[in-house]
Amino acid sequence: MHSQPCTSGPSENAVRITRVADGQWHALEDDLVVGRGYAGHRGDGRLFVSVDAWHHAAFDRLAEAMAAELPAPLYTVVDEADVEQTAGWRRAGFRIRRREWEYDVPTDPRLTGLEAVVPPPGVAIVPVGRADEALLRAVDRAIRDEVGATVGWHSMPAEVIPHPAGDTVVDPSKYAVAAGPDRYLGLIRVVKVKRPRIGLVAVRAGERRRGIARALLAHALGTLHRAGSATAWAEVQESNQAASALFASIGARPVSSNLELVR
Repeated sequence: MHSQPCTSGPSENAVRITRVADGQWHALEDDLVVGRGYAGHRGDGRLFVSVDAWHHAAFDRLAEAMAAELPAPLYTVVDEADVEQTAGWRRAGFRIRRREWEYDVPTDPRLTGLEAVVPPPGVAIVPVGRADEALLRAVDRAIRDEVGATVGWHSMPAEVIPHPAGDTVVDPSKYAVAAGPDRYLGLIRVVKVKRPRIGLVAVRAGERRRGIARALLAHALGTLHRAGSATAWAEVQESNQAASALFASIGARPVSSNLELVR
């Protein structure tokens, strides 16, 4: 544990930065904690940092200390509406890498237009929690390998990046799948916390443009509607035009955005 003094700040007292644990820093002023910094690796190995501080001086000193002690590149995610925090990271040398939109998604099939949607011939939807675990893991791995060989998982939301061990299906009970005669062709993950979240919709490369993704959405959203949920939410990277068009076509609307920044 060590400290770094700083004479700049809103008062005459110095802001002192202390590393209190592995990946944790405190900003102290008159022995009062006025800010906290955190660092940790995500599933793909990238190092993400965050700061919660009372004022600009504490934020800047924490960001400076963390950047000096941690290996580059460093990443962080902020709500785009939080102008002050975004500006703080920009002062620390971070630049905007990508933007993700959060969509509010209706579940009522009369609003989504998915009421009459059915899977294409030869495809059946296996409901949430009923998928064969081995086949589920096989289609998940196949899709992730396809993405990794094209746009790369670095372009995907952090929440769906594969773990180092390669096992990315943490809870099979959260998935519904589109089943072909001898394998699964696509999947959708639905997570329920405060309100339902569509965490991932994906289809094998050779099976796209057949309506499988719409059929998976129709099943998942219809199930949520019957269970009493009026809306769900989903995150879509701004550059993913196909996903943006899919959600726009069912009446989803963007309500907020997050920025991923990198130094």
